[in-house]
Amino acid sequence: MDGAIGIDLGGSSVKIVVITGAGETLEKLNVPFDDSTHMNWADKIRESHSHLKSKFELGACSTGVSAPGLASNDGRSIAYMPGRLSGLEGLNWSEFLHLSTPVPVLNDAHAALLGEAWIGAAKGFQNVILLTLGTGVGGAAMVDGKLLRGRIGRAGHLGHVSLDPEGPPDVCGTPGSLEVAIGNCTIQQRTNGRFQSTHELIRAHEAGDSEASVVWLKSVKALASAICSFINILDPEAVIVGGGIARAGETLFAPLEKFLDPIEWRPGGHRAKILSAQLGEFAGAIGAARNALNV
Repeated sequence: MDGAIGIDLGGSSVKIVVITGAGETLEKLNVPFDDSTHMNWADKIRESHSHLKSKFELGACSTGVSAPGLASNDGRSIAYMPGRLSGLEGLNWSEFLHLSTPVPVLNDAHAALLGEAWIGAAKGFQNVILLTLGTGVGGAAMVDGKLLRGRIGRAGHLGHVSLDPEGPPDVCGTPGSLEVAIGNCTIQQRTNGRFQSTHELIRAHEAGDSEASVVWLKSVKALASAICSFINILDPEAVIVGGGIARAGETLFAPLEKFLDPIEWRPGGHRAKILSAQLGEFAGAIGAARNALNV
């Protein structure tokens, strides 16, 4: 088969796709794992990969991996992922999956953008950025048709841009970052303990709760300010917004456009498109498969 298996390792589950070279998805799996058991995620991946190879008779089918952390310079492993997913750093995926061909590895946000650029919201764009709004804020950038990786793979960590130099540090040490301003990781602090999740905040805002509206709209305004800066720095044709918080739909996108209107620099009337991601939780797996097909 002209296609690939794409594997995306998340915090509590693994997303896996079998997809043809033309972009037709033949199978999707969402496999949970026990994070308290050492490398249970790895066992689940090996079992699922073996099952799919047998089911679809994929003898020499390409395989790609997407995972949190910084990919190594040779693109064969995750070089840096401190604090969780013990055993991931330096894991040689070709050996682990008993494959004779290399398994290319990408950062999860980079992979998500690659997937969206292949068959999702970013298709057809040469210059585009992706923001994923969830527990934290992930990001990736494509410049002149190529993923921006940087010297050690840090490029595209857009959630760690500083919006307030006097603000609290985020997980990377950045003061007052976009992640601090809108990520679910700070929702209790931003609402003085009133809400446990951004989804609760959004529901209260939609129900007319004025205090919730102040917090929510302040977060969206921060997002608009960050996007304005990214547009000035990278000059994208489009900004793709995904992640769990983006499922708020117009409750997010309508005020975001309103806040952007007076601050986005639009020479000659040109404006960057603000688009909702299309591939959902399988974007990273699809991007990992695409990366494998490109090797």
